[in-house]
Amino acid sequence: MQSILRPLSALALCAVMAPPVQSQLPRLKVSENRRFLVTEDARPFFYLGDTAWELFHRLDREEADRYLKNRAEKGFSVIQAVALAELDGLADPNPYGHRPLIDNDPARPDVKEGSDNDYWDHVDYIVKRAESLGLYIGFLPTWGDKWNKKWGVGPEIFTVQNAEIYGYWLGRRYREQSNIIWILGGDRPVENHAHYEITRAMAMGIRRGDGGVHLMTLHPNGGRGSAEWFHDDDWLDFNMRQNGHVAEFNPRYEMTRADYDRTPIKPVLDGEPIYEDHPISFKAKELGHSVAADVRRPLYWNLFTGAFGHTYGHHSVWQMWRPGRNPVNHPLMPWYEAIDQPGAAQMQHGRRLMESRPFLTRVPDDSIIVPADPSSSVPGAGLKRYAATRGGDGGYAMVYAPTGRSFNVDLSKLSGDRVRAWWFNPRNGRATLIGVFAKGGVRRFAPPDAGENLDWVLVLDDAAKNFQPPGATRKR
Repeated sequence: MQSILRPLSALALCAVMAPPVQSQLPRLKVSENRRFLVTEDARPFFYLGDTAWELFHRLDREEADRYLKNRAEKGFSVIQAVALAELDGLADPNPYGHRPLIDNDPARPDVKEGSDNDYWDHVDYIVKRAESLGLYIGFLPTWGDKWNKKWGVGPEIFTVQNAEIYGYWLGRRYREQSNIIWILGGDRPVENHAHYEITRAMAMGIRRGDGGVHLMTLHPNGGRGSAEWFHDDDWLDFNMRQNGHVAEFNPRYEMTRADYDRTPIKPVLDGEPIYEDHPISFKAKELGHSVAADVRRPLYWNLFTGAFGHTYGHHSVWQMWRPGRNPVNHPLMPWYEAIDQPGAAQMQHGRRLMESRPFLTRVPDDSIIVPADPSSSVPGAGLKRYAATRGGDGGYAMVYAPTGRSFNVDLSKLSGDRVRAWWFNPRNGRATLIGVFAKGGVRRFAPPDAGENLDWVLVLDDAAKNFQPPGATRKR
């Protein structure tokens, strides 16, 4: 595609040519095997995201500090936030009275020359504060309805021309900021040729602006994935799915594995599964709101079927709802209470589990699970779906059991002659040694508790590897 980039205004150029800031976090890249993300010095990077879509738009600096500190303490590594926000982000000013654009024109960001008090300075503050806490920003340039009138939310402001200009402006502004991951799209379908070209133009603008130093993906609409439209595009570094706000394992989750199997190989993760305290399938009166168990299951379903990381969300936090602010879809509590809901704290246990075993060779492998008769009991279906993963060399294997049913495991995929087995508790991150035994063939395991909502992870190690307990900090 030929570039249509036009010269930016003198005002915009003043903003993007500010002196570079020395970054504290390493840049990210795709691993050599194309399955994971790593730092620039090749250390594994676990993407544990939180959906804070309205962070830039609705929180003041003191509130943003509180939120970011909380997420850093809970082990999150990426905060997903939107510059041109969904909830009237063009007309409704931020807490300091500032709006992002002049006359809703993406080619004219509202930057006040010689000032450190405008909408984009507030965004800068949050980005740099996140960096100081060890957090990356999954930066959405805009929510998708800014170019999609069908959804009836916000004006259609983007063209191919101004999308590239806006992308270039953002790329230049954040070129020296290492803790950026670009996320295009914004929960809307790429419906026609114009939307394809707007997306690609914005991606091209960002690439020209930042010189290609940041990773880039696209956040799709519910049940879809970026691979459907852009898998073969060079700008798409990894695929993002939105498996969405359903509580059960369904064909959407099977698509995580389908995207993992695509060629050319690209990493994949779920950028928006069901949120905690969200109306299940958007039917609050009929199905109620989700609970912590509902958000734990997608964490392990996605990771064990091929995802390189995972994204959590809370229904009050994404919209930064509080009393006095218009609610979207029945939030149960203000955001500053919701940040301490149990599901948010439990996400870090999945991260620690993955980091406690060799990270960059892990593969999905449900064949470890021996199907029962009937198979709907194990490997299960709906809320009771089991999933498995293992090290590529057979050094370890893991089986996620969302319920307390006994199940059989084929140990032949493991290396070595002896197996060390553990139960890992996804609710508190504790590991309990089952024992060490000769490998053999098929072996039956019974979770420590038969409760229907008490999930477990069975961890099986080649005993000769002498791994630390699951979830422990791994020696490098």
